[in-house]
Amino acid sequence: MSKIIIRSFQDLQQYEETEIGVSEYHTITQEQINLFADATLDHQWIHLDAERAKTESPFGGTIAHGYLTVSLLPYLWGQIISIENLKMQVNYEIESLRFNQAVAVNSALRLRVKLLSAKDLRGVIKARLEVTMEIEGSKKPAFTGVITFLYHFN
Repeated sequence: MSKIIIRSFQDLQQYEETEIGVSEYHTITQEQINLFADATLDHQWIHLDAERAKTESPFGGTIAHGYLTVSLLPYLWGQIISIENLKMQVNYEIESLRFNQAVAVNSALRLRVKLLSAKDLRGVIKARLEVTMEIEGSKKPAFTGVITFLYHFN
């Protein structure tokens, strides 16, 4: 898979209203879930207690935190696109986000992205992205939404 290289606002703008690409799959491990729980202080049993989750959870095992899956957006986006000549990228907005399906431990996720718009706001580029976090082997995605990144080029 080759990344799209973006060096300027004009480079990004040419992809408006098109699907930019799809990332590689990333497998969500129990260790990653545990570390996320520690980092966010969210230690619900449905994420951490495999034995209890087997018997009491409607999912038959532990599941990833929804926000863990969202936190993978910049990492997986970076597999699709390479923004060069960049001073800084800022997470700006989650305009909409719908969690469609729980992500079971050891599931593989990938990101599918469409660039809705790219606007030049006095030198800061505002990129609105339609994102879908797909679960390998499932017709229903983990989530769908619209997010915005701000790019400050050199």
